[in-house]
This record gives sequence, structure tokens and C-alpha cells, in this order.
Amino acid sequence: MSIVLPPSAYPRSAYPPDVVPARVRRRLLELAEGPEPVSAYVYDGEVAAGRARELREALPEWAAVHYAVKANSFPGVVRALAPYVDGFEVASRAELELALAALRERDREDVPVVAAGPAKSVPVLTALVRAGVEAINAESALELHRISRIAVAEGTTARVALRVNPAGIPVTGSLRMGGEPSQFGVPEPDVPAVLAEALRLPGVEVTGFHIHAASNNLDADSQAACLRWCVEWSARTARAAGFALRHVDVGGGIGVAFEELAGEKPFDVARFGELAARVEPPPGVKVVLEPGRFLVADCGWYAAEVTDVKHSYGSAFAVLRGGINHFQLPTSWDLVHNVAVLPVDRWPEGLPRPEAAGARVTVVGELCTPEDTLLRDVRVDRVRAGDLVVFPYAGSYGWEFAMHSFLGHPVAERHLL
Repeated sequence: MSIVLPPSAYPRSAYPPDVVPARVRRRLLELAEGPEPVSAYVYDGEVAAGRARELREALPEWAAVHYAVKANSFPGVVRALAPYVDGFEVASRAELELALAALRERDREDVPVVAAGPAKSVPVLTALVRAGVEAINAESALELHRISRIAVAEGTTARVALRVNPAGIPVTGSLRMGGEPSQFGVPEPDVPAVLAEALRLPGVEVTGFHIHAASNNLDADSQAACLRWCVEWSARTARAAGFALRHVDVGGGIGVAFEELAGEKPFDVARFGELAARVEPPPGVKVVLEPGRFLVADCGWYAAEVTDVKHSYGSAFAVLRGGINHFQLPTSWDLVHNVAVLPVDRWPEGLPRPEAAGARVTVVGELCTPEDTLLRDVRVDRVRAGDLVVFPYAGSYGWEFAMHSFLGHPVAERHLL
């Protein structure tokens, strides 16, 4: 009987240290000189800005890039992206405030913010209505009624895009939020009835649709086919319902090759832009994309100090000051986040310094659970207690996605280059 291993257990060798950019290495070694064991994220805002420029320049004029703040809400990263994106996508009051602050710094008078989330509370909806955001992506008939009631009480009208869960869509990804039963959006067969109800509400202005069905797709052709499908479906549905379509939000979904350094093929932005340019939205329709992971994944590195190297029944373990309480994504999604080992020369005199050399090592964290395992059986030239284990591609869903409070250890620091 064959045993099927998860991707995190496939044999691989650690990256060489020079995979980590020189200025990131310098910053991490500076942190290693401090009194506390290192457990930190380092972000490079210029990398995120470069990704945003690359995508924006590849797309036609009718497309708008709204950064999904949930991917990385560190204020320095949000500010670095602000000049190079058309707006923001938010899912909470805290994210809304970050987006508004970044827009104020750019002297923007409009509010190019779209808002998502399957369970928006009345306080969240109230903040969105008061801010006058570009579109609230309404998830249900009840949410539409709540938005209308709040808007009427505020003496205004809220712009709304109806979130749709399509029956089928030409795109795949590691996460699916459409084309199957889910808590997201209105099922496609129910759209006509819900849309008719929305068009009668006094505090709601329906401007279009939000269709985000999958995430982390690396295939540019299918991503472009999805965009085309969303635009064409939205145009047909708006005509049938009798309202002027002005807004189509196709969500995020552009993927990241987490093992690009080992040869995994990245998303082809130029090809996606070329295919997107062949789509013809109706005149005056804005097509919104909400990339998050794609813009920020490779702008961040998570580094944790090796507190011990342990050998147990023929296996070696590098035990980190950190783990899923700081960087949960590899475990929760079983994504492969390979590592580089950054040697640190400093070590207290008189203490033994355990190591593993020319061996396969499993990288684990400090929590009292065997689930705190970030990478299995990676071959290292050498790793010692006191060295730093560095995870590239940690700029998205890293610090924000972690279990900060479990066991009460200090949270990971965050630093902007």
C-alpha cells in the first residue's frame, strides 16, 4: 500500500542563504544582535509597489486594481501600494480605516473602496455607508435590507454590487468560493428575485455585481476567461433586470508560485493583460480586480531563531522561536514554504550548540502541539541553534493569519525596510 504524503512532506533541499536579498539579510542579522530571540517579518514596500505597477500597466484602461487589504494590513505596506493601485478592498472597520488613511495621504477626494465579507455586522455596514465607499458587495437579501435601512437613516443612498455565487465558472484555484454550495453570495438561480427586491429598496443604488469564485489561480488563460465570463454575464443580467450596469467586480484569484525559486511557473501577467484587453465591457463599465496575495506575497520574509536542534529516533528537528502562532499559512493550507538558513555567528560562550549537518530536518515551532510543523524533511547543509530560518514569500496572509494568542507568546515583530 502506497502512502500519500502532503506537499509539505515532499523531499526538497533548503534554499541557499543568498536567496534572501542582501538588505533583508542585513536587517535580520541586526535583529539577531538584540537581546530577544528573533521572530519577525521584514517587508520591502518597493517589491509590493513593483508588483502593483506590473499588473496595472498590463491591464486595459477600463480595469481597476483594488488591493485586498486582508492579505497584508501592515500600514507601511498599505502606504507603499497606495500610489500604484486604483483603490482598496476591505472586510472590516479596521481595514476601512487603513484604506481611508492611505487615500487621505494621496489627497483622494473620492472613496475608491469596495467592501466584502459574508457576515457584515450593522456597525460595519454603518461605517461603510458613512464613508461613501464605491461599492458594498451585498451578500444576501437581508444584508441589502440592512444597508437600505442604514442609508435611509443617514439621509443617503449606498452604492451596492450584488455578490453572486455562479453555478459554474471557468477557473480553478486552491480555494473555491463559487460554483458550489458556500456561505458566499447569492446562488445564481436566486439572483433575479434578489435583484428585483434590491432595485425596490429606497436606500440602495445597485451598480453591478461581485463575482469572486476561486483563489490562487496560476493559469493566466483561465483567469482571463473568468474575467470575460463575469463581464458578459453581468451585462446580460443587468439588461434583463432593467438597470444600468456600471460596476463589475471580478474579485482576486491571481495566484503565487510559492516555489518559484525552485522552478514553479509563476502567473503570466503579460499574457493575462493581453487576453483581458480582448474583452469589451459595455461603455462606462468599470471592471474591478481585487488582488491581494499576488501583490504582496514576495515582499515579505518571516524569520525565526532556532532555539534548539533536537534528534529523536533518527529524525532531526529545528525548533523555532515562533511557529503557527506567527506563520500559520503553511500548516492550514498545506502550502510548501521552503526555507533558507541564515547563519548567525554569535553564540554564548560555554553553552553547547546542537546542530544538524547534511541531514533532513523538520522545522517546528514553540507551541505545545504536534500541529506546529511548518516544513517536513528539508535537506540542509547545516542548521545550528542560534541560526535564523527564513521563509520567503511570507508577505501575504502571514502575520494577519496567525494564531497570535495561543499560549500567550509574544507576537512576531514587523519591520519595513
